[in-house]
Amino acid sequence: MTDIGAFRDAVTAWAAGGPGDPAHELAARLSVRAAVLLEGPSDVAAVNALAESRGRDLAGEGVCVLAIGGAMSVGRYARLLGSPGLGLRLTGLCDEAERPYYARGFERVGAAQQGFFVCAADLEDELIRVLGVTRVEELVRAEGDLRALQTFLRQPAQQGRAPQQQFRRFLGTKKGRKIHYGRVLVEALAPDRVPAPLDGLLSSL
Repeated sequence: MTDIGAFRDAVTAWAAGGPGDPAHELAARLSVRAAVLLEGPSDVAAVNALAESRGRDLAGEGVCVLAIGGAMSVGRYARLLGSPGLGLRLTGLCDEAERPYYARGFERVGAAQQGFFVCAADLEDELIRVLGVTRVEELVRAEGDLRALQTFLRQPAQQGRAPQQQFRRFLGTKKGRKIHYGRVLVEALAPDRVPAPLDGLLSSL
């Protein structure tokens, strides 16, 4: 396990009601300076993939990227990691529907309201829109998931839906698929075609 992984695990345990000392000790030893609060692991995969594509070593820069298990947990993590707790700089990425949770959580610890970035629907929607459904289908085929996609598209519930909505829903139909494609879709982006919320997040760090 990497050191930043140990810190991430210590923070998660702390947020679940465990002791805070391990997180404090690791934060000091690793010189952690910032925490990126993301709703789920697919967002983590996407952020890490973009950082790697730009030659960034976020862990080495003292940045911890972590999934908080949904936007309703942002207040708890902000208290632990922001000014009331470890005093780290906070940023994050959320869906438009979850903006109020992030705004409230950041406000309560005095973190900058412009410090987090908002996707119109969610990050997958942003990525599919930038890449286009034709390119996304090519990636699905390359990853060996074309048959699964075709079966999914034949379902009655998918009839009449816009292709972008269908692909977005498909990515969430199997455990681990959103995480896998979080990286795959980001790696397929042209350098000048990164969705604004994702680009803004990484550029702010």
